[in-house]
Amino acid sequence: MTDSSATARPDRRAELAAGLAHIRTRIADACAEVGRDRAEVTMIAVTKTYPASDVLALAGLGVTDMGENRDQEAAGKAAEVAAAGVRPRWHFIGQLQRNKARSVVRYADAVHSVDSVRLARALASAAADRESPLDAMVQVSLDGDAARGGALPGSADPGAGLEPVAEAVAEAPGLRLIGLMAVAPLGWEPDRAFARLAEVAGAFRAIHPGATGLSAGMSGDFEIAIRYGATHVRVGSALLGMRPTLR
Repeated sequence: MTDSSATARPDRRAELAAGLAHIRTRIADACAEVGRDRAEVTMIAVTKTYPASDVLALAGLGVTDMGENRDQEAAGKAAEVAAAGVRPRWHFIGQLQRNKARSVVRYADAVHSVDSVRLARALASAAADRESPLDAMVQVSLDGDAARGGALPGSADPGAGLEPVAEAVAEAPGLRLIGLMAVAPLGWEPDRAFARLAEVAGAFRAIHPGATGLSAGMSGDFEIAIRYGATHVRVGSALLGMRPTLR
């Protein structure tokens, strides 16, 4: 990663401002197309591999929600941003190992990728001393591919079935169940993926009526996700440009 201690250069800030204006227009147009209120959709700027200076610049442009997927990068970046006097709402959106739970709950406001009862319990234990509960979304597997993470809808698996995971989150004092998250499976058209997610979400809300959040859609397909009810869209390259190479 490049040094991120300084503020973003004026040309970089202008680049981010232009990207942000374009994304905001895309979101507004997608909401208008299906008659949804723009205020229903939260844009999460996915800042993985980008420096803290970009986070500070985005915050200065009015972005309140940032997403990261690797704790070893996110923890230091969140601390650097906080040291600059800025406190965005951090969303952890990547697959999470249980041994990272204690680190993640120190800076994250929401975790989108809870996909097992064991992870839910690890987060609950780590979040027990928080002043406010950690918002949690259960990640749904739409195709049953365990390698990509996600709880299984309709499964009776006590450790990884969607309902057992949701119950583990809902019953934990340190967690607040706010909805579902999914990633479109490889090889699936976005319409197919998000239609399936909407179906799962409808049944889920019948059991958990307060868990109305739906985290779905990325730079290339978030308009389709909005059409199917996404409340949180995760935007990286379309906002921040080509992603730097990890080192």
